[in-house]
Amino acid sequence: MYFYEVWVRTNRYHGNKPLIYNSKQQIKIGKIVSVPLRQELVPGIVSSQTTRPKLTTKPITKVSNLPPLPDKTLVLMKWLRSYYPSPIGVITQQFIPANVVSSSTPQDKLLLTKLNKSDLPKLTKEQSAALSRIMLCDTYLLHGRTGSGKTRIYLELALSEIGAGRSSIILTPEIGLTPQLEKEFSQILGNRVVVLHSTLTPKQRSERWIKLLSTDEPLVVIGPRSSIFSPLNNIGLIVIDEEHEPAYKQEQAPYYVTSRVAAKLRDIHSAKLVLGTATPLVSDYFLAKSKSKPIIRLESLAKQSLKASTELTIIDLRDRSLMSRSANLSDPLIAACEEAIAKGEQVMLYLNRRGTARLIICSDCDWQASCPHCDLPLTYHGDSHLLRCHVCGYKSNAPITCPKCGNPSVKYLSVGTKAIAAEVERLFPAARVKRFDSDNPKAERLEQNYDEIKSGGVDIIVGTQLLAKGLDLPKLSVVGVLLADSSLQLPDYTANERTFQLLSQVIGRVGRGHLNGEAIIQTYQPDSLAITAATKNDWDLFYSNEIKERKSFGFPPFTNLLKLTLSRASSKSAETAANKLKSSLPKDVHIDGPAPSFHEKQGGKYRWQLVIKSPSRSKLIEIIKTLPSGVSWDIDPSDLI
Repeated sequence: MYFYEVWVRTNRYHGNKPLIYNSKQQIKIGKIVSVPLRQELVPGIVSSQTTRPKLTTKPITKVSNLPPLPDKTLVLMKWLRSYYPSPIGVITQQFIPANVVSSSTPQDKLLLTKLNKSDLPKLTKEQSAALSRIMLCDTYLLHGRTGSGKTRIYLELALSEIGAGRSSIILTPEIGLTPQLEKEFSQILGNRVVVLHSTLTPKQRSERWIKLLSTDEPLVVIGPRSSIFSPLNNIGLIVIDEEHEPAYKQEQAPYYVTSRVAAKLRDIHSAKLVLGTATPLVSDYFLAKSKSKPIIRLESLAKQSLKASTELTIIDLRDRSLMSRSANLSDPLIAACEEAIAKGEQVMLYLNRRGTARLIICSDCDWQASCPHCDLPLTYHGDSHLLRCHVCGYKSNAPITCPKCGNPSVKYLSVGTKAIAAEVERLFPAARVKRFDSDNPKAERLEQNYDEIKSGGVDIIVGTQLLAKGLDLPKLSVVGVLLADSSLQLPDYTANERTFQLLSQVIGRVGRGHLNGEAIIQTYQPDSLAITAATKNDWDLFYSNEIKERKSFGFPPFTNLLKLTLSRASSKSAETAANKLKSSLPKDVHIDGPAPSFHEKQGGKYRWQLVIKSPSRSKLIEIIKTLPSGVSWDIDPSDLI
């Protein structure tokens, strides 16, 4: 009889140690198995052989006929549990699909298509110089302006690794960006490209995952942050494109930061790690400088066209004389849209909000439409005439009269993308208009419509931050930012950084070497440093001011953060519990709070939080290990909201 430690894949198992099972046959380490846990069978990974335990063990029910997970994948798995402490059941979910045992048929030997290097555009001098530098070290911050051709560099690096027999992982922050990357890479690399993301069916995901596990040929994986856990045996390159994006932070257990996982994976495989962005995270830029990691700047456009300039106009929204035709689109923006459409070019209108109205109030009394479970403003959706809570999902019919005073004085203040799309359709009745935000059903999502947009089948694109990330649209000539300072209103230390990033990225959608571009920025705060630095494309100005602020107030990169949240039936009991927890914490760390969470009421519970700061991350890990049940935590949070 043999005994094995198994990491089970289920969030029902909250333990921090592997479970022990028996087997009459020897099993290779890394094999995927099916094991009984309480009243169900769950998949698991054999992590090690062990001795007979004192307690009675259950037998392993089934051993898949797939190859075992690579040893290096197991190393990463064990590191992840120690660096981002979480139950083993949750950690294992990151590494194998749910239905992998039931679909565990190894694929036939992969017949690879030939590489097609003839379609590669010639490298610019700047790109060639960047590639030469990247070959000399293991980690690079590739700081390239939008349109400078970072993807061309990723392709060249992936080709080099394929030549050396090593695979690559190319990460993108949003599923909506995968079609663009997939097309560019597949055109050169053929069926070596494997795309993984959450909108695939379970069968599709398992088939592609098994392809990665079953082949010894070098492949290129493209996908969002979860693709970092792909079961590749020999990785030579990891790229995190748009590495500044918050989407690279996992917002539930195991709460990992993708760049930190990628750095560990780089060490395990002796690979290269490239962090590509036009707007680096302040913390990453500071750490790269302090650790003498190379920072490669790309200042020139990859497409050296005469039509590469961008005209930029700032509209002060306090001057209402500029809003004669619309409450949301200024007269200069409308005129620019009309001119672009007349020339057969595209327009992008960006708003960092969803829904049709953000605030629904009565002008005669103090009533406001809010979620009864979360105490947050409900958002009005005009297409369904419903009010929705975007935290817990509560919905109700939109009122015509005030529920409190009975008067027909309900006002819908502020706008979201649906209202803007309706307004645009009124202003430009002949234009083809499409809206993209996280409310879109699957068939209407950006990734499903990318080819139509790129070919010019849409005249005006309306959307949220999904539009700001990495899209290269040859027919786009006008970008309008309807409210540039909305993210400045968030009470968080990253508000300035996020505003600078979003504006820089949106402005960068035009003037990329295809057509002359025009960017029109509407704002109530035209003198904000974050806004002026973004409109001037002055990263150094923004960074020098922001890093001083971070140091003055003790925020990353000068400290490590741990956010603790407690939920109770009343605000008072949550506050009391938070104070009690604070008194039990070590005295050699700095503790802010307790204070109500930004979204204080959620799911019928009141939430209070503590923010712990320490230069030693290991101290924060020790605190996590001693937390009582009922306390949720987030280490290395991307924000404190």
